[in-house]
Amino acid sequence: MDDITRSVSSSRSDELFFADELETSRSRTLPSWKLLIVDDEEEVHVITRMVLEGLTFSGKGLTFLSAYSAQQAREILLEQRDIAVILLDVVMETGQAGLELVEIIRSELGNRMVRIILRTGQPGQAPEREVITRYDINDYKQKTELTAQKLFSTVTTAIRSFHDLSTIEKSRQGLDLIISSTKGLFARRNMELFAKGVLDQMSSLLRVNEDCLFLHSPSGFAATVRDGDIAVLAGTGEFAQCGSEGLGCVLDDEVTQALQRAVADKKSVFAENSFVQYFRSRRGSENLLYFRLDRSLNPFERRLVQVFSGNVAIALDNMQLNLELAHSQKEIIFTLGECVESRSKETASHVRRVSECCRHLAGLLGLDAQDADLVRLASPMHDVGKIGIPDSILLKPGKLTVEEFEIMKTHTLLGYHILKGSARPIMQAAAVIAFEHHERWNGEGYPRGLAGDGIHPYGRIVCLVDVFDSLLSRRVYKEPWSLEETRDFILRERGCMFDPHMVDVLIRELESFVAIRQQFPD
Repeated sequence: MDDITRSVSSSRSDELFFADELETSRSRTLPSWKLLIVDDEEEVHVITRMVLEGLTFSGKGLTFLSAYSAQQAREILLEQRDIAVILLDVVMETGQAGLELVEIIRSELGNRMVRIILRTGQPGQAPEREVITRYDINDYKQKTELTAQKLFSTVTTAIRSFHDLSTIEKSRQGLDLIISSTKGLFARRNMELFAKGVLDQMSSLLRVNEDCLFLHSPSGFAATVRDGDIAVLAGTGEFAQCGSEGLGCVLDDEVTQALQRAVADKKSVFAENSFVQYFRSRRGSENLLYFRLDRSLNPFERRLVQVFSGNVAIALDNMQLNLELAHSQKEIIFTLGECVESRSKETASHVRRVSECCRHLAGLLGLDAQDADLVRLASPMHDVGKIGIPDSILLKPGKLTVEEFEIMKTHTLLGYHILKGSARPIMQAAAVIAFEHHERWNGEGYPRGLAGDGIHPYGRIVCLVDVFDSLLSRRVYKEPWSLEETRDFILRERGCMFDPHMVDVLIRELESFVAIRQQFPD
């Protein structure tokens, strides 16, 4: 009998199911409360099913599970964590088997939700006062006192208690998910990625409640209002084709009307099989979440959706603010970089070319997108220290004297000190680049004589790209070199001035770097 699990529904109370049949049967049944009967007497199982057949609570009936020993019950509990009530005998394979199982359920399995009703035909084996005080059970009944009505009332009360605890736990899980998911949204760096993150988290949130198990593939989309028009940013499920600016996304009249109604009324709309969550950020942007369901949300779910949307609005405000700050920083950096280059009679296009080529090289080297973009944004500041170099040296058309060159070399240290005081990642990266972009792979560079991997990758990237573009450009002290001359020089300096691997990558992809230069002519 140990290899058989008995499962009897309220409509078929006298059948046995083997393991494979059990899974097939469950997949066809509607949600129900699971009641586990643990007793070594077959008659107790049969009578219990007969008495409780037809019991319903909150629109759900019972599914009966049977175990004939504490060990068999443990195995069932390991597989099924959503059992609502256990009717547990004390004396089975041993005189204390039931009580030992209580300890296993609460301590080893960590299941604090299931309601345990201890019922015994030998109260002398487990005195009521001692058992209730010592063991984490929820009720104690002698089999002789359990009439049909009392059993019905006892189980109904236990299910109600399980339901209430489950609601509290689902609420806690939902709030935990809201807190954790909202943190993740702060990492999104543009509206489309942000919208996709919101959709993913909302889909997970809708699955928190057990009644949402029918939402196998939640369908919905995130949208924003721009100049009175609704633009879909990202979709999931049947709306997965909806992308940036709503391209390829056709919304039917019912969906469109629901969205327009939410925007016009400035509030969320909850319908029988869908909902539109409207939220407005502090910065004035209007945003919408639409989800299509196969049933209406209950008050608990609506509240979770509203709390989550409130947090999304806050995250959106912060994201937009960070984007504005980043944009402002980028403008300042490029403007300052262009000013420095203009002072040294070099074109502003050099700054743009170096910036884009640095990002391209970083990507080819395998740096992640964030680091590659950081190099792009910070590289325009590589020569910011030249603002402290006298014009007589900076603009000298001929070769510098030894003394003049020593002064020129100080621009790396000047740039580093100008930039290092900021805690912003862009400025920190710019400080590193300003300090190290004249270091050489062989250790003969300046200002510190760093060598090899001791030079930050950002510094090595900018060193190579800056020389590559400068050689191909006109300067006050030289005419532009040909591409062949530039290529030959870089290859000669492979392992001397430049990182050998970076040289190999640049030469291999030389045409792509030339194409970038052509986008920003002098």
